Amino acid sequence: MKQHALIVEKSADEFLVHRDIYRDPEVFDWEMKYIFEGTWNLLGLESQIPKAFDYFTTHIGRTPVIVTRDAKGAAHCVVNSCRHKGALVCHTQQGNSRNFVCQYHGWAYDASGKNILIKDKKEGGYPPCFDNASHDLAPVPRFASYRGVLFGSLNPDVPELETYLGDLKTMIDLIVDQSPQGIECVAGTGAFTFQGNWKLQLENGVDPYHFSSTHPSYIQVLKKRAESKSVYSNFKSSELVRGTFAFGNGHNAMWGPAPSDAATPLGHSRAELEDRVGSVRAKWMAYVRNITAFPNAQFAENASLQLRIWRPLAPDLTEMRTFCLAPVGEPAEARRLRIRQYEEFFNPTGLATPDDITNYEDCQRGMQAAGIAWQQGHSRGTAFQRAAAPAEALELGVHPISSVVGGFNLGDETVMHETYRYWRTLIEQGLMNDAAQGSES
Repeated sequence: MKQHALIVEKSADEFLVHRDIYRDPEVFDWEMKYIFEGTWNLLGLESQIPKAFDYFTTHIGRTPVIVTRDAKGAAHCVVNSCRHKGALVCHTQQGNSRNFVCQYHGWAYDASGKNILIKDKKEGGYPPCFDNASHDLAPVPRFASYRGVLFGSLNPDVPELETYLGDLKTMIDLIVDQSPQGIECVAGTGAFTFQGNWKLQLENGVDPYHFSSTHPSYIQVLKKRAESKSVYSNFKSSELVRGTFAFGNGHNAMWGPAPSDAATPLGHSRAELEDRVGSVRAKWMAYVRNITAFPNAQFAENASLQLRIWRPLAPDLTEMRTFCLAPVGEPAEARRLRIRQYEEFFNPTGLATPDDITNYEDCQRGMQAAGIAWQQGHSRGTAFQRAAAPAEALELGVHPISSVVGGFNLGDETVMHETYRYWRTLIEQGLMNDAAQGSES
């Protein structure tokens, strides 16, 4: 089978990724069926639906879904598809509504997804068996929350959410506990598409190697501010240490001290954080931290705090939604700084995001080159990779499968090894299960 040749480990020191994983339509179909539609996906935050009848729409793989809060305050995740002829029943990204009405034939559903109207049913001449079937919007088989972060799965047999997240829970805790009231989405979201494979974003989010060559304009801005003693940043990359953690189930993290503690929004709350969560966790909260919730989301905390959720549309097309997150009740001056830094770095019109998107699209075009099978982009850090938990992991209380700790310019790439091993496992298991079912039928 093709998938056996896509991720190759010829020795302990050689990890090869085939370019077909970014460009082959068959591989893309496997990913949608066995990964995005086979495991947990991050959907959003409970804080996006704070009141009864609030909702937002998103996707799990190819399936459109609505996350909604009913009249009693319970959260639900239902498939955004009318049970009559399949039309969408909700067309907006977020809002507040007591019901959802299909504009095609007028079937209506309440905020929990329960069918409350079949238009002209009495006159319809339906057979007796019609009433034996449910006409409610189909519930997503698995829907759960960890610390206010919402996840859903189309596969009823996935493990419990906290088991799936594993040590990633600790990294999420570092975000949620920045305020006693948790985190919220700052008003306004970003949405765009790029002409590249979704895994280019997956890799880039934990790729420190690209920073100096991809974002020189941003670095120059930081240096000029340091020279003028601006409060924003004091960029001293050569003095900093960086590290990566590879967790189970495809999750991972990149981390390191911020260039300047005083330049971050959390700097305004550092004393309160240390009193409430202790000096170690407060230090980690102030770090630069990018974490991946496999397969579809990343939290990026450096210039500000961003949540990225992506949806693969084709092997060479990806939709991205981005959200600025913030601790609830943070000081006004911290919120102003957070928004300015978010606009400057993360916004689609900022100093960083356009650079990254250009690179993704360049990679996608370049990988159409005939005769080149294997990437050489997963080797940096191999000599420093270790299975034993480093001191940084132990002080945080996590036990990564592998980790790398080194200087700022190391730019570890081995953090993606475990992610791609899990990627391969899900596809192999899916194909074997399908083959077994086919042989039984």
